[in-house]
Amino acid sequence: MLNILSYIFGLISLIIVIPATIPLLGWANWIALPVIVIGVIMGALSSKDGGRNFCLIVLLIAGIRLSLGGGIL
Repeated sequence: MLNILSYIFGLISLIIVIPATIPLLGWANWIALPVIVIGVIMGALSSKDGGRNFCLIVLLIAGIRLSLGGGIL
């Protein structure tokens, strides 16, 4: 059950992160980061690794985008 919740949190955060790759919308990554972290924690508590790994990939995408924009844009 926690793995499914982790996937759901990952999908919600991915929906936020994809438009945040557009210039001047990078601030949306700051909204997605707490959701991603919750998904990673739920995935870590689960017996399976799929949801956690999915959230970690979304976290990597958001982190790279934030570093390219200097943390704000």
